[in-house]
Amino acid sequence: MNQVQKLLIIGFVWPEPNSSAAGGRMMELISLFKAQGFSITFASPAQNSDYMVDLQEYEVEKIAIELNNSSFDVIIKELNPGVVLFDRFMMEEQFGWRVAENCPDALRLLDTEDLHCLRLARQKAFKENRSFKTTDLFVEEVAKREIASILRCDLSLMISEFEVELLESTFKIEKALLYYLPFLLEPIVVAEIDKLPFFEKRKDFVFIGNFLHEPNWNAVQYLKETIWPLIKMRLPETVLNIYGAYPSQKVLQLHNKKEGFLIMGRTIDAKEVVKEARVVLAPLRFGAGIKGKLLEAMQCGTPSVTTTIGSESMHGDLSWNGNITDDVVDFADVAVQLYQDKTIWLQAQQNGLKIINQRYVKYLFENNFRTKIEFLCANLKEHRLRNFMGAMLQHHTLKSTKYMSRWIEEKNK
Repeated sequence: MNQVQKLLIIGFVWPEPNSSAAGGRMMELISLFKAQGFSITFASPAQNSDYMVDLQEYEVEKIAIELNNSSFDVIIKELNPGVVLFDRFMMEEQFGWRVAENCPDALRLLDTEDLHCLRLARQKAFKENRSFKTTDLFVEEVAKREIASILRCDLSLMISEFEVELLESTFKIEKALLYYLPFLLEPIVVAEIDKLPFFEKRKDFVFIGNFLHEPNWNAVQYLKETIWPLIKMRLPETVLNIYGAYPSQKVLQLHNKKEGFLIMGRTIDAKEVVKEARVVLAPLRFGAGIKGKLLEAMQCGTPSVTTTIGSESMHGDLSWNGNITDDVVDFADVAVQLYQDKTIWLQAQQNGLKIINQRYVKYLFENNFRTKIEFLCANLKEHRLRNFMGAMLQHHTLKSTKYMSRWIEEKNK
């Protein structure tokens, strides 16, 4: 592959690796493409934030772009990328037709992050106090948009094996359009394990998660109202530290020192916070994808208690680094047991390290991914010929979305 191959990433937001797993994921993808010799430009219509990463430090060009504005056409023509990566389906909806029109030979990739339609359908089922069924996805408006986006792209990067299977079985998406690429981590060696704080040096429980993400806010409410009182009754000296970026006023109001329920807000270094804790609590009741907070716990040697949704697609056939349960009383019981029993705690820690080293180490994926990208770039015409549904959607989208966007642009003038 040409060493000056250009990659354009169209970001939903500017990457904030210290604020969310999505930000960390984006930096991993940038690193992966850098290693392949790509020259990378990152463009986004989002506002700058105080916590965004300095892309220049990673030798990534940063460009601000606008929605519904033909100035993007000029930018992409001049850049002429060989590969375009859309960060979430919303960016493909907005800019995909412009990419197809101005750079028809560019390989179009979609990083789904997680399946938004799955997360929203599960959230709706939860709010309606009923069990989620896969048929719920068929009436979810976002599913129609997201699946159309997946079909229009040449390849979608999937973070969860469960979601790959769901797309293939429920939506009949061709295998050739999906690519499993989870979080990409460095291996953990024995010397690093020995440097981690040991059982006796750790104390208290921790929850960590970006509060702009509804499943995290719901989990914190669940902890406050139901789970934490059961744990606190048996471990009166402990506290639960709640960390996360962008806490709203309703989150901050949950802070209660007397109950040992402490809203700590954003942390500069999430790993340091998790390393100091003895157990991570993550009672997620809906959601999708794989959970960065739980992988982070494993990297820090901190056992966790989570739900079936929390652990979904994360550990394969390997034992969890703690416990998985959807029962409230059981959740509190196993959390207390993990907190008090050093033998069980150490075994849980080892389980987590094994999960990282066998399922998420970067070198397990980088060469295959490089080969896949090279193959698609070399055989793009043939690849697209086999994706008739995608070509049909691209044809109609180019017409409808294009004229809607042009109308909005004229209206904005």
